[in-house]
This record gives sequence, C-alpha cells and structure tokens, in this order.
Amino acid sequence: MTEETKTTEEVNDESAAQAAEIFSLREGKVDKDTAKAAKALLSMDELPDNIKKLLEKKKTEKTDSKKKKRKKKVLDKKVPVGKAYVKATYNNTIVAITNLNGDVLSWASAGVAGFKGAKKSTPYAAQIIARIAVERAKEFGISEVGVYVKGVGTGREAAVRALNACGLVVTFIRDLTPIAHNGCRAKKPRRV
Repeated sequence: MTEETKTTEEVNDESAAQAAEIFSLREGKVDKDTAKAAKALLSMDELPDNIKKLLEKKKTEKTDSKKKKRKKKVLDKKVPVGKAYVKATYNNTIVAITNLNGDVLSWASAGVAGFKGAKKSTPYAAQIIARIAVERAKEFGISEVGVYVKGVGTGREAAVRALNACGLVVTFIRDLTPIAHNGCRAKKPRRV
C-alpha cells in the first residue's frame, strides 16, 4: 500500500495521535518528542488537501454566480494591529479578524472549512479555521492581535493556539463569555 492510498482507518489513527499530542500538551504532560510533533502540527503552513479543494470549489462557485453584488467597503490596505474574535459554541466555532475599529478583515467558520455536524465544534476544526482566517488577513499585513474569546465550546483554546502558531503575535486574551446574574427569566428546562 503506497502513501497516496491510505485507508480511512490509517487517517483516523493519525488524527487521533495528533489530537492526543495536543491534549497531552494542554495537560502539561510533555516529553520532547511530543512537543516537537505538536509544534510541527501547529506550524504547518499547508492546509489539508480536502479543505483546500473545498475552498477552491467555493471560490469558483462565487465567481460563476451572476447575482447583484453589494459594493464592498474598501478598507485600509496596511493594518499591522487588529483584533481577533473567537466565538466557540457547543455546535460551531467562528473566528473573525478585524482592524482596531472593528471592521472585519477576514473570517472563517467550521462550515466554511467543510466540517459538518458534530465535527464543527472540535478543537481540530477550530485550528483549521483559525489558519484560514489568518491567511486571508495576512493580505492586509496584520501581525499583532488582541484576542477576544466568547463561549464555552471545545474550540476556544485550540483557536487561540492556532492564531499564535500562524505567526500572529497575541498581545492579550480577554474572555467575553456572558455570565448570567439572575437578571432575566431562565429558559424553560429541556424535556428529554
């Protein structure tokens, strides 16, 4: 069996091994080999082939459609400092990179990257979409961001780590997760 024709089991084993390395890093159980492997995983400039193909396909679909388009707001071309907003819910993760005024330079979500269903809220999906958002934002010359994290999903930490691994300097991380203070009436309990 060649390297080109891997079975789905081998691919799943590889991704499970990569995930285990990242989790061991998070828990502080790190040996040198694991740290090197995790750094190599996070510092890869290449996106997975299936995600690249999906993004290219979506680009061609956008150019083919002949709908009436709104005129895009032209932003300053050079934006060295900006903000990164990470919204991590139980069902999805969304990363938006803005300038200091809050004008969006680039964004990505797990659905854009081709993840469906329960895979959208995984740390791996958060890592991939952070890379996509940073690649698009690099066109504006962004190099330094302050990160605002909102939500309690599993992609919170992975997205912030991926932003840092993609070459952006993370100056601060602020948690904007809303906290209930008995102000509003609670939702009725779910009947399961």
